[in-house]
Amino acid sequence: MYIATASEQGTIIRVHLISEATKSYSFRRGAYPSTIFSLSFGPSTQFPDVLVATSSSGSVHAFSLGLGMNQRSRRSSSFFGSIIPDSVNDVLDPAHHVLHNVVPAGVKSYAVIRKVDRVPDTSISESVAYRWIPMILHSSVAMSYQLDLVFVLDFARATVSIITYSGSFQEYTLIINQKNESSWHLERRFDLLTAISDNIISS
Repeated sequence: MYIATASEQGTIIRVHLISEATKSYSFRRGAYPSTIFSLSFGPSTQFPDVLVATSSSGSVHAFSLGLGMNQRSRRSSSFFGSIIPDSVNDVLDPAHHVLHNVVPAGVKSYAVIRKVDRVPDTSISESVAYRWIPMILHSSVAMSYQLDLVFVLDFARATVSIITYSGSFQEYTLIINQKNESSWHLERRFDLLTAISDNIISS
């Protein structure tokens, strides 16, 4: 089982393996302080495993956990990785995917990865990866349970839902390919308060 936490200033996101009481991943969300409103792991079919976060900056951040670990291992063993400061490395971190200005700055928001469509690459042999059941908790803590095995994917297409305290609902598609290149696509957006009010009037 894993648990994700955020630093007090919201600049660092950490993922811990509870059974071994060790830190498995560490990501820099940004250079400026920000309050983390929510952390949520991807569903059990997700690969690579993704953690999403919302903050008071109004941005949504997605972190590719498996790739993040591999990148850091290779980087720390390289010559340039040993001399480049971590703060610079974090800015260039390919495991961090950010979508800016999703909601107004300062508005409380929560995000969850609702589903993931997997597309297997039949040109490569099967490879082992773990899958997880997501659990979204209040504020800056999220937990995930390790289950069993999945296959290597050509790309993962995740549906990310975002809701704010002001009643705004947005749904994005996040696509991450094997090269860890990502793209965000807005699928729908509406005001929940207006929708509820309209339903009451029509009934």
